[in-house]
Amino acid sequence: MNFLIIGAGAIGCLVGGKLAQQNHAVTLVGRPRFVEIVRTQGLILRDPTGSHAIRNLTVVGSLAEAFMPGQLAYDLAVFTVKSYDTTKALVELSQAVQATGVAMPVALSLQNGVGNEEAIAATVGSANLIAGSISTPVSVPQLGVIQISKAHYSVGLSPWHPAISAAILNATEQALQAAGFTVTRYPDARGLKWTKVLMNLLGNAASAILDESPRVIFADSKLVDLEIDALREALAVMRSASIAPVNFDRYPFQWLAPLLRYLPKLVLRKFLRAQAGARGDKMPSLQIDLSNGKKQSEVGWLNGAVVRLGQEKGVPTPVNQLLTETLSDLVQNQEKRAAWQHNHARLVAAVRQ
Repeated sequence: MNFLIIGAGAIGCLVGGKLAQQNHAVTLVGRPRFVEIVRTQGLILRDPTGSHAIRNLTVVGSLAEAFMPGQLAYDLAVFTVKSYDTTKALVELSQAVQATGVAMPVALSLQNGVGNEEAIAATVGSANLIAGSISTPVSVPQLGVIQISKAHYSVGLSPWHPAISAAILNATEQALQAAGFTVTRYPDARGLKWTKVLMNLLGNAASAILDESPRVIFADSKLVDLEIDALREALAVMRSASIAPVNFDRYPFQWLAPLLRYLPKLVLRKFLRAQAGARGDKMPSLQIDLSNGKKQSEVGWLNGAVVRLGQEKGVPTPVNQLLTETLSDLVQNQEKRAAWQHNHARLVAAVRQ
């Protein structure tokens, strides 16, 4: 297959690199400095088996360059850009396709959050879109290098529309499996994507606001209780919208969801602390973006998605709303960060007002 990977972040490099190792044609779209480094040294993938320099892939600095005259049609465009870059990527993809006359590829979104698939479907068509989620934790110690601490690769796939080609869906699954991913197919795309939202909510926004690791945050009982409340709001919103959680990778949310709703917080604190402890001091994505001075945040596609669907369904979501609004404000006004850093009491008080 001929793959176009839109986004040279951790997930894009992981998926593109693993597919290239299986000799698939892979074109990876990244920023100019990334392109320069990878063209020189290859894409470095470090996992428990060692360090691997992957050179048999094409790296380009724009989607226009990916669709140069004479370019063969891509079988699949894999979106791995941050959610706030999806619209820009879609505009560039449409322009490149129109300029060259190459067919619009089927799309796969492996992005976090809710809302990307709707945007992509408006460009490529609902019947040409696969919703996906990936659970492999990947870090980027330096440009052109990705680090996988545990060689455990799981991907969930779900057709966004029943009319999608079975051939391309099967071929995508087979290619990912051959590349070392455990692939699970799900009948309900919304259930898959919202389950990943549940996973991404934990300790993410609070970590960015307080500038602390989830392990530190979950050591504070009052903050753990806020995280439980945020999850319960998300589950209430999902229930109101008839979205059922799914069992994804090693996370059995089908049976975890009732426990998260009804078990005493004293019991849930221990469970969530164990999850945070397994992560160590690795910072989550929202904190990394804020610390890097990004002027945009995916919180709007995570906690913000809970708020929007709650408003639509008449379900109150005060914790997720406070986390969304506070972090969004800090993104635009970084000089306010110092007043929030390590200030547990301020965050708890803000939510309880």
